[in-house]
Amino acid sequence: MARTPEYWDVEDEAFWATEGQRIANRNLWISIPNLLCGFSVWLYWGMIIKVMQRLHFANAELFNFTFRNDGQPYDEAGYRALLFTLPAVAGLAGATLRIPNSFMIAICGGRNVKFMTTVLLIIPALATGIALQDPNTPFSVYIVLAALSGVGGGAFASSMSNISFFFPKRMQGLALGLNAGLGNAGVSVMQFLIPWAITFGMFGGLGGDPQEFVADGESQKTWIQNAALVWVPIMTVLAVLAWILMNNLPQHKCGSTPAAIGKYLWLQLIGFIGSAVGVALLIFVQLPVPELVRIFLVLAATVAATLLGMRFLTPHTIQEPLNKQFAIFKNKHNWVMTWLYVMTFGSFIGYANAFPKLIDDVFVTPTNGLVTSYYIWIGAAVGAFIRPVGGWLSDKLGGARVTQWDTWIMVFSTILAGYFVSRAGATDTPEDYFIPFLVTFVVLFATTGIGNGSTFRMIPIIFSKEQAGPVLGWTSAIAAYGAYLIPKIFATQIEAGTPEYALYGFAGYYASCLAVNWWFYARKNAEIEC
Repeated sequence: MARTPEYWDVEDEAFWATEGQRIANRNLWISIPNLLCGFSVWLYWGMIIKVMQRLHFANAELFNFTFRNDGQPYDEAGYRALLFTLPAVAGLAGATLRIPNSFMIAICGGRNVKFMTTVLLIIPALATGIALQDPNTPFSVYIVLAALSGVGGGAFASSMSNISFFFPKRMQGLALGLNAGLGNAGVSVMQFLIPWAITFGMFGGLGGDPQEFVADGESQKTWIQNAALVWVPIMTVLAVLAWILMNNLPQHKCGSTPAAIGKYLWLQLIGFIGSAVGVALLIFVQLPVPELVRIFLVLAATVAATLLGMRFLTPHTIQEPLNKQFAIFKNKHNWVMTWLYVMTFGSFIGYANAFPKLIDDVFVTPTNGLVTSYYIWIGAAVGAFIRPVGGWLSDKLGGARVTQWDTWIMVFSTILAGYFVSRAGATDTPEDYFIPFLVTFVVLFATTGIGNGSTFRMIPIIFSKEQAGPVLGWTSAIAAYGAYLIPKIFATQIEAGTPEYALYGFAGYYASCLAVNWWFYARKNAEIEC
């Protein structure tokens, strides 16, 4: 187990050169694969429901859910919309868990948090693999498992906050970009790995029997459970590495290891309470308002429940350091940067969560034979791997300038993607528009990645070192609700037959971000130039 350094000041150039850089780099390179697996487990529901849907449409007895439908099977449109519930629940829980994770590092210590997060993620991955072995597993079980996988989403806030303590300001753009970008690559790695992993019984008898179905006149087998089980051995190794090689820092008043783990579990419990409020409202409470309005009301209630839990359900030992960090809510720039970061990371994570099934729903027909699994990983890969470029460009040109130009491209590419979706919906051969849509959407993913890096680079410039970590965590927490909002908004519009309206709406929001970024940071004589 790596010891806690007695002294830590990365702005001290002599200390950085002799000791700090070596420790910082080691923690960064252990943090990245742990975060990568967190993203993979959090967002594998987009891939799981894609396979579920294919199996069900090939054999109506497989995964034939009747959840909240009076015991009756769903029609095709209803089934497609129902399955979007699982990535939405995972997105809602993961974003909500980011709220306590935003404040966790200073209270629990970086090494303790990374180790416990990876250990907790093993539980839903293993349980989901077991559940998927039985196609009669109730849909309610998957809702619970999707919520538990939100631990992987929450991990981003604590991971980014942790890495911000390890590097001097002049290097944070690249360091945070690498942690976030390669961590975000877990989405693409997952989307690339799962189609291969489910094709054979990689765990032998321990992995269970395959699901059998007929496609193109041939009998086929799929080990859908491997979509979850494949991560269990990987995360076991990574948890051990985090425990042995990562460090807590002297700035983190975490106390003894058992006490720190206890505080970690308590904060996670508060996040799960907030998540439970949101999931219950999402699934069981119908309000006399339009569905899109209800989606946002659920989000607001979830955030409020979680913050109230952190304010009133935490013991004194946690409450005092929390109150110091809650000072960020009095700083208007915290709210401005939250609005901007939702545009970048919220879009990336939301599109990544919805993309595998979205392209099936829009472009695949029973007769065109389009195999979308060849393409689904490309967008998330581009968005993830280009993120460090956004940080690097911002180090050279300024984060606000990079964000401004990047947002212009986001606006135009989203409108163009909506146009291709509308044209696909108006023809009997939607596959004709698939490649133009794919290219446009990959550009959109790239802009979300560059914007992720540039907006995150702005935060350490705008805020003091004491506030930068909590702000990084908070903005990432709220932005992560994109993983909930975008699948739900697409589900609503797909059921209505107008998925392009969702994209046009997103473009309107991006246009508002142009004005906000220009006014506060990018214009001449702006309040803060960054």
